[in-house]
Amino acid sequence: MSHPYWIAFTSLVRKEINRFTRIWVQTLVPPAITMTLYFLIFGNLIGSRIGQMGGFSYMEFIMPGLIMMSVITNSYANVASSFFSAKFQRNIEELLVAPVPNVLIILGYVAGGVSRGLCVGAIVTVVALGFVDLQIHNLPVLIITLLMTSVVFALGGLINAVFAKTFDDISIIPTFVLTPLTYLGGVFYSISLLPDFWQGVSQLNPVVYTINAFRYGFLGVSDVSLGMSLGVLAAFIAVLFAVAYRLVDKGIGLRS
Repeated sequence: MSHPYWIAFTSLVRKEINRFTRIWVQTLVPPAITMTLYFLIFGNLIGSRIGQMGGFSYMEFIMPGLIMMSVITNSYANVASSFFSAKFQRNIEELLVAPVPNVLIILGYVAGGVSRGLCVGAIVTVVALGFVDLQIHNLPVLIITLLMTSVVFALGGLINAVFAKTFDDISIIPTFVLTPLTYLGGVFYSISLLPDFWQGVSQLNPVVYTINAFRYGFLGVSDVSLGMSLGVLAAFIAVLFAVAYRLVDKGIGLRS
């Protein structure tokens, strides 16, 4: 017989997966369309004029960043919207009083966000196959980076949802924080092209490390060391999980 905690965890994960697959036209199709436009405009039209970057065609160079960009936004959005909806509808109170550890509640929502991030990442990768010849330099690094990045931003989405008071509040961070960090994170350029000062500033951007580690997995090139990238991701996971656990454990923003 399965352990009750395992049943609770898998039930929560299934609920989260069913939530975004049930409305797949809204959750899975738009990223595919958006990334197709990125590949057409930046890859084909602009890329043909830029030429090579880092020893690869511009299309090949931006492909890992575009995949990671979709993973980041969808992992974040899934948990932020789902957790806030549960809080808004008072469903979260039932979970908090149930004999389920808070760690499992957090892991269940994060696993749902990671699932959506991976689904969208797979879809965008299939789209990319129509534009570039896919090559993989280091598959373990790809998988580890993908999972760690999804976890980081899923945890960020949960923390955003805890503090959000209205549905508008869960769109503030993606619009004013995530989008600038992603576009300035080296998706469309190598930070080695920047002046020294701006290279230093870029190293304060956590997205730089996720995109470069992911690019290393595909192409074998990176503007920052792989160890540093994975270390930064691990540190963010530890800090964000600790913050999320404290917020849920104390019921901050959850109990009226």
